Amino acid sequence: MVKWVALLRGVNVGGGNRVPMAELRRLCEGLGWTGLRSYIASGNLVFTAEGRAEELAAALRVAMADGMGVDVPVLVLPGEAVRQAAADCPFDPEDGRRVHAFFLMGEVRVDRDLFDSLKATGDALELTPGVAWLHTPGGFGTSKVADRLGRILAGADFTGRNLNTVRKLVEMLDG
Repeated sequence: MVKWVALLRGVNVGGGNRVPMAELRRLCEGLGWTGLRSYIASGNLVFTAEGRAEELAAALRVAMADGMGVDVPVLVLPGEAVRQAAADCPFDPEDGRRVHAFFLMGEVRVDRDLFDSLKATGDALELTPGVAWLHTPGGFGTSKVADRLGRILAGADFTGRNLNTVRKLVEMLDG
């Protein structure tokens, strides 16, 4: 059995796409997944299952749409990919909330000109395999880059987690 991480995009944000984590874990048990652990309410699951990442993601998306009425993009990654992403982080911030990993669900085109026109002092964007890393030392919530990230990273869906969450997911994989 392989350990996986499922990242759900856009759940429990601003009151929309409400997905209680206990209900999500029960739904995943019905898929035959084991060792289910969720982290905070933003759609982070660590679990064990057989299969391929794409098949597991598709199964969860269908089960959520059918069982909860919530249809959101789902990314399932092998645990090792999340460990590698954490190790590849190009930034070493004092505060992990100031760095975000955007896990890419396909190939993106980066509009560097738009990024450069919006960035604040110290903002930086770096790509590693499968992840776009954004450092916003002035805060993500006030960043003009964060507001337009869908235009800066064009061509594919993505889902973001701050560095603290990525590190916690690695701890959960190892625990």
